[in-house]
Amino acid sequence: MKPNSVRSLVDRRWPEMSVASTQQLAAAGLDERLLTAGVRGGVLLRLRRGAYVRDAEWSTLKPWDRDRLSIMAHYESTGGLLRYSHGSAARLHDLRVWKTGPLVHVTTGYANSPASAGQDVRTHRLPLDDAERVSLWTPDGREILTTSLERTVLDCARILPLEQAAVIGDHAVRKGSSVAAMQQLLEDSPTKRGSRRAADLLAVLDGRSESAGETRTRLLLHAFGLHRFIPQVDIPTPEGLFRADFADPARRVLIEFDGRAKYTDYRPAEDALLAERRRENALQELGWAVFRTEWKHLDRPGELRQRLVAFLARQPGMQKRPSPAQTVRGSTAYAGKGRS
Repeated sequence: MKPNSVRSLVDRRWPEMSVASTQQLAAAGLDERLLTAGVRGGVLLRLRRGAYVRDAEWSTLKPWDRDRLSIMAHYESTGGLLRYSHGSAARLHDLRVWKTGPLVHVTTGYANSPASAGQDVRTHRLPLDDAERVSLWTPDGREILTTSLERTVLDCARILPLEQAAVIGDHAVRKGSSVAAMQQLLEDSPTKRGSRRAADLLAVLDGRSESAGETRTRLLLHAFGLHRFIPQVDIPTPEGLFRADFADPARRVLIEFDGRAKYTDYRPAEDALLAERRRENALQELGWAVFRTEWKHLDRPGELRQRLVAFLARQPGMQKRPSPAQTVRGSTAYAGKGRS
């Protein structure tokens, strides 16, 4: 069968889901012969044995969206019998993730062999209380087993670097998870491995962060010794209300993280940028100084610190304060306290 004919049949009969199992596709009229032809012709991609996605969709996805589909492929190929945890549970709970990797994480009461689980799966043998077990649901009403939001944050904290775990934890707090509840869960847990790392994470969580970039920026600011900058400060201007990512109100200094999605979520990019420019001009007329940082700067903290130190030194009232460079020890730990 010609590839164009296969593509036409697949597109007409594909069920309303991104990843589909062999059984679901058979019910839609796509048999094994057609699936094999689709894979050979580049129309379909077999993510796992018994789980397929259309190549036209897969090729347009960002890496983090592909990682989520890989979890769903595992779900389809295993019949949804396993409980997802760690970074996989974070994705299924729609938490922000940053550089958590493509592995599918499951937690069981037994240890799966690599042959049965697959090289793309990491199995954790850990105890789970009933309160730590929750269910999510697919659009067609099927159950997906995961760990609770609070347990997911602690699990991620045990195995991930602080920055990566904080991105997940900040979003969980923003969604309503309680730092105090997570602290109690940690204290009651029989699992001791990684407990120190989890406690360190709970001490830095702040649900005011609205993006992974803001979480990373906040951690760096505290590593630089700049504890006076407050997240999400509303400032009235003649051009409307301006919400600063970070502000030192006493010295009228703002720090803004510029993520590309920030200006394009709700209006055309050009209009949003012009409105942002007008508000920034209004802020400057009110005596505020604005320092901007981007993703590329966060990956070079030494350079970012030097730029920020030089910027702050030029601001009125800042010269007599200790230089942030004098308080930095090269750590990205944040010495603040968690908010419950």
